[in-house]
Amino acid sequence: MSLAALRGTQRSHALKLMAEALLARQNDILEANTLDLEASREMAVPDLVLDWLKLTPERLQTAGQILQRLSERSDPIQQVLNLPSYQVDDCQTYCQFMPLGVIALIYEALPELGAIAAGLCIRSGNSLILRGGTEASQSNQVIVETLQTALEDAKLPIDCLQLLPSEQGGLTSELVMLDRYINLVIPYGRTSLVQQVVRQATAPVLRTAIGNCYLYWSPSGSLEMARWMILDSHQSVPDAVNAIEKVLIHRQQSVSSLVMLWNALRDKGYQLRGEADLVQQFPDLFMPITDSSDWRRSYLNHSITFKVVESLEDAIDWINYHSSGHADCLVTESYQESRQFATDINSAITYINASPRFDRNPKRGSPTLGISNQKGHRRGLINLEALTTVKHIVQGNGIV
Repeated sequence: MSLAALRGTQRSHALKLMAEALLARQNDILEANTLDLEASREMAVPDLVLDWLKLTPERLQTAGQILQRLSERSDPIQQVLNLPSYQVDDCQTYCQFMPLGVIALIYEALPELGAIAAGLCIRSGNSLILRGGTEASQSNQVIVETLQTALEDAKLPIDCLQLLPSEQGGLTSELVMLDRYINLVIPYGRTSLVQQVVRQATAPVLRTAIGNCYLYWSPSGSLEMARWMILDSHQSVPDAVNAIEKVLIHRQQSVSSLVMLWNALRDKGYQLRGEADLVQQFPDLFMPITDSSDWRRSYLNHSITFKVVESLEDAIDWINYHSSGHADCLVTESYQESRQFATDINSAITYINASPRFDRNPKRGSPTLGISNQKGHRRGLINLEALTTVKHIVQGNGIV
């Protein structure tokens, strides 16, 4: 049975039952998660992954709220749009949104991510194959079993949501090469995982990005704005997707303002790194950068690196070359600077005098799985629209 062939109300009902089931089995899921955490600590799993792995009642409730919100959203499938830019004589031309088909999510830790992805796929009429990491095997198993039971109660086919065993390492490389059956692969995790999937896949890949976001602090921008944007960007739990990890400062920036910012960050427990000139001027504040590749890699911790630039144009050039390209920021009071930055920065999202803090369950708009930094299938937020495609239809009346 095709999910897209079902009425939107049927999929809405299934999502509602999935949300209720997830919260009803909260204790079972948390118990399985405790076992995963204990095993991961024994295997010396990195602290970052442990943070991603650890479930809390609040994180499960957020996942349940996302499923509930998705059940209340209008059905994105088969919505009809007119196509005024493409017309055929004596015909009506239009297009409608359609599901992609089968989506594979390959992800590290983050057990609730499987539930959120399942919700987005059910709402958009797609089937989902989950391939989680071994560190979250028991959590993922209980979550998927819970959601499959809800699907069965809603009379939806339970095989539209499947979990591959994480113990068999070779399955990932086999999965991403099934381009005849897999319509989209989404890797989510550290850069090494994403790059591995991109290298191996023959199926289409929607690449995600985490961290290594840049901020350019213009001389016209306020200290309070810069400090708030940096600190707030790191507050997303559990994965600070849009954390500002690199800050470019104009050479004319006030030294007193800079020192106030640096001291404020150090007081909050941030480790400051800087280029050679900054380290020489402020040896008590900065650790030196020992590898030039630092400018292009994500720290995924409370480390921030600073660099002095000569102009907005230099900042834009540096960001376009070194940033991960999914979210970059500007602090300024200049309208001209804001327009130039928004136009010339080669990133999926730009934030101007606004916190880039990431939220999978925003108060407005569709829940979001992550952010893509590529220019292929979709770019930017991975939400309902990103999991659909369009079909063009030309309706005529025969020979005229």
